[in-house]
Amino acid sequence: MKINTLHALKSKTGITLIELLVVVVIVGILAAIAIPMYTGYMQRARRADAKTALEQVRAAQEMRRAERGSYETSIAALRTTWGAPAATVGDYTITMVATTATYTGTATAFTSRQSVDRTVPLTIDQDGVKLPADKWAK
Repeated sequence: MKINTLHALKSKTGITLIELLVVVVIVGILAAIAIPMYTGYMQRARRADAKTALEQVRAAQEMRRAERGSYETSIAALRTTWGAPAATVGDYTITMVATTATYTGTATAFTSRQSVDRTVPLTIDQDGVKLPADKWAK
């Protein structure tokens, strides 16, 4: 009787190859779903830094216009005097093209992590028009 019990215990220890393969397949499926979602989340988070920087450019320009009656044409002066963001924010380069009556702030991605934003940069102008609209909405 004891031999049968000992044999039954030995046969139930460990895992089979099939069980191991099932676990590997499940982990693979979970990774296939989670990694793209995480990548998209990180791209949106980095894009939020650029959006914030462009809003800071807009706020600095509006403060300048309220006080002096015209927009600043130099982004360097806007940075030192009116609190505009640095030239590089996260994965984006912040630039501005301006006259005394208009301006357009641009955030251009320069890293491969933000390759989805390299072809079409984020922009904002004096009227608050934000392009491309689909990237500002997310």
